[in-house]
Amino acid sequence: MDFRSSDPPAGPREADVLPQSAAAAVKVVVVGGFGVGKTTMVGAVSEIKPLTTEETMTRAGVGVDDTWGVSHKITTTVAMDFGRISINDELVLYLFGTPGQERFWFLWRGLFEGALGAVVLLDTRRLEISFDVIGRLEERGVPFVVAVNSFPGAPDHPLEELREALDLPPAVPILVCDARRRDSSRDVLLTLMRYLHSQAATQEAM
Repeated sequence: MDFRSSDPPAGPREADVLPQSAAAAVKVVVVGGFGVGKTTMVGAVSEIKPLTTEETMTRAGVGVDDTWGVSHKITTTVAMDFGRISINDELVLYLFGTPGQERFWFLWRGLFEGALGAVVLLDTRRLEISFDVIGRLEERGVPFVVAVNSFPGAPDHPLEELREALDLPPAVPILVCDARRRDSSRDVLLTLMRYLHSQAATQEAM
């Protein structure tokens, strides 16, 4: 019996194939507290179908996960999100979104291996959940930018006031974004790339 098929062999979609012109790839992590928009940002900006590990929240998280301000949220990332975006013909970013709940932070260590930089997503309704996140990045020596995600009805604080509240060094970029929009999320990543370039230039000059 002939089991051969006339159908072409299965493989990646044309849109998912890495451009042949790509000469460099950079790993970037998107971090932040629970419900700040990490999965949304990766999904909005990725040029390939993003990989997500969202699961329905269960009673196991009751009394453990802080859902204040995001009580409507019914799913959560339990491992990571993954996406890819080409900044230009030669530079490709691989994006890894981290779990937001503290009980899953043990996964961060693996996700941060090889990462050149990070995006910290911020929700001004819940600034306190960002303190430990930023502290962990500083401990690891990972360069980062802070992106204030625009939530409906969230307090609108001047960026310099937020910088002071978060105790950010003057050089660390902080900007406003809408994680649902591809162009806005891309601007955040471009800001991170420029910051990483300036950091590298400063080190070379020393």
